[in-house]
Amino acid sequence: MNILIVDDHPLFRHALTQAVRHCMPQVQIHETATVTELYEHLERGEEPDLVLLDLNLPGASGFSALVHVRAQYPSIPVIVVSAHEETTIIQRAIAHGAMGYIPKSANPNLIGEAIQHVLDGDIWLPANLPPYSHKDICSADETALAERIQSLTPQQFRVLMMVAEGLLNKQIAYELDVSEATIKAHVTAIFRKLNVQNRTQAVLAIGALRIDERKM
Repeated sequence: MNILIVDDHPLFRHALTQAVRHCMPQVQIHETATVTELYEHLERGEEPDLVLLDLNLPGASGFSALVHVRAQYPSIPVIVVSAHEETTIIQRAIAHGAMGYIPKSANPNLIGEAIQHVLDGDIWLPANLPPYSHKDICSADETALAERIQSLTPQQFRVLMMVAEGLLNKQIAYELDVSEATIKAHVTAIFRKLNVQNRTQAVLAIGALRIDERKM
């Protein structure tokens, strides 16, 4: 069994690693702290049997990382492990492809149960959550954007998240160690896939995947 933990807080990664090992002593665990590190790990061919993913990550915006990873690697189940405990956020995560959702306040003993359920092909949710219904959880804008995000390549996704952070093409090229012309080509392709005309519209568009506390 090979599990990848993706969380930018070292102390929580350590705690989660210990909790998983307590439930599954023979498991192999790898850790990454950002979306870039996550993709670098996956692109090396080191596909895990399961990913435990935080929602608030450097290099991501809201549910964007979950949506994109599930599209690029549909055979890898993802359990979200997050401090967000609002019912609508949990249900939106499932609607965007998560196979389970573990609040960070949950009893560590539940982690083994959740992992086993997901590996068996089932969805695992906190016991106190109301019955899950996919209907009307995500707005039409959110659903449409998720489909467009899924069409991006991993490199285009990285570039989009850097655009959202306000970085210029020159800065993005430096960070990714490619030419500025390559970044311009990526940005053009991103605009086309998102059906937007400029950076401002792109940033506004991905706002549909933000994490908030909307009430049903």
